[in-house]
Amino acid sequence: MKKFLITITFLLAVVSFAVASADGEAIYAKCKGCHGADGSKKAMGTGLPLKGQSEDELISKLKGYKDGSYGGAKKAIMASQAKRLSDKEIEEVSEYISKF
Repeated sequence: MKKFLITITFLLAVVSFAVASADGEAIYAKCKGCHGADGSKKAMGTGLPLKGQSEDELISKLKGYKDGSYGGAKKAIMASQAKRLSDKEIEEVSEYISKF
């Protein structure tokens, strides 16, 4: 019985991780057009590529776009995108991007 519970717990953890990764990937699918499939493209020719940024940096920037406290001249485009994301979605997509 104990082995069964350990096995079930492990499988649930694996499934949870896979679902979380898939969510970040699904969210990022909407970003590829401007940022590139691997985040290496400068969106609209400005800013830094997403590739190489940490999860914390990405979360901070997305939340800043969302609340209007971050961004340059073209921030309205990103602000409208970020406002559509929940805090959980921001964390998921940031985790996904940080692995590029």
